[in-house]
Amino acid sequence: MASFSIPLTGLKADSTALNTIANNLANMNTTAFKSQSTSFSDLFYQEIGTSGAGDPVAVGAGVKVAANQIAFTQGSINSTGNASDVALNGNGFFVVSNGGGGYEYTRAGNFSIDSDGNLVTAAGLNVMGYPAVNGVVNTNAPLTALNIPIGQVQAPRATTSIAMTANLDASAPAGTSFPAQVTLYDSLGEAHTVNITFTQASTAAQPNTWNYSISLPASDYAGTPPAAITGALGFDASGNLATVTPSGGSAGTVGSASGDVSSIALNFSGLVDGAADLSNLQWNLLGSDGTPNISQVATTSAVSGTLQDGYASGQYKDFSIGADGTVTASYSNGKSQNVGQLALADVPNEQGLQLLGDGNYGTTAASGTASIATSGANGLAKIQGGALEASNVNISSEFSNLIIAQRAFEANAKSVTTFDTVTQDTINMVH
Repeated sequence: MASFSIPLTGLKADSTALNTIANNLANMNTTAFKSQSTSFSDLFYQEIGTSGAGDPVAVGAGVKVAANQIAFTQGSINSTGNASDVALNGNGFFVVSNGGGGYEYTRAGNFSIDSDGNLVTAAGLNVMGYPAVNGVVNTNAPLTALNIPIGQVQAPRATTSIAMTANLDASAPAGTSFPAQVTLYDSLGEAHTVNITFTQASTAAQPNTWNYSISLPASDYAGTPPAAITGALGFDASGNLATVTPSGGSAGTVGSASGDVSSIALNFSGLVDGAADLSNLQWNLLGSDGTPNISQVATTSAVSGTLQDGYASGQYKDFSIGADGTVTASYSNGKSQNVGQLALADVPNEQGLQLLGDGNYGTTAASGTASIATSGANGLAKIQGGALEASNVNISSEFSNLIIAQRAFEANAKSVTTFDTVTQDTINMVH
């Protein structure tokens, strides 16, 4: 009988609404959970006649669940301080491997590190991103599982250039020496101290001149130490470095133009530790702005800073994830290196995504194909490290919806009991 089937459709639809509300409340503390809402639509109608005005008279067949929509609104972002936790502030999803060669998508950034150093979700799926080679991320390469170099040692880098910002006292008497030092590293990561001695050599015929002598300690060599690298530095009347004259060579103008001298070549070979010769070493004479970084004015000789591009080996310490999704490992030698970059995805129709559990979604024909890029690109979210997105469930709204759904369920149940009474009365009429 329609009298029973109609309220039964209501009970079924209301049960779905109650289940949806209960699921929302159960996940109010689930990381990045997105609440759902149930909407209804009426079933087809049967025309049973017309009114006196000729208008059709139709009776409905009940109700059905039209949709269970997901509210992809932003949840609040709470700081955790954990390096492996990341939150999305805006649109998009993290990309994770489903273990079968495909991808799933999630907003939940409560990641961790497995025994192999892979960045994984709470369910153990690999977090995907762009690879990095020698610290350089390649966003044109295929996605790969992001790996943290736990327990690994960063290889040393031999120094290829040194630089020094210094002043030599123009008022110093002839023969005055001023020592300076720069630490560099060989191919094995061993540190060496380069001794640079400046000696005032100005004369009436050649004013504003300082000689330089560059060497390593004798103990750094396996055999007889080579002769020191020597030459002269010439300054103009304003104290700016103007010329360099290597011993046995001709003077060269210091500058960045074609044909100018911008560095002094250094060569230290036969090191006692068996490292490769430091034969490609350059002493850069110009700063980043192209001006000389050694001057000669009448104030105390001093070195205000040194630079060199080498480093010793280092043991892995920890990692961090930047706002652009770049994963950077830090080492005990004070150096850091990029090891990858988180990939983010978006789809044309979020409501078409398939719910897979564990906070993951899958694409369907309705959602459209996912487009993948990096943080902040193509309208995608910005990544916030050391934080998690909270559930967007509003407990007040859910309690209100719960009361409405409860009343609707009770009303449909009352209809069933009423029709049952009517049916019993009908049966009693024939007895």
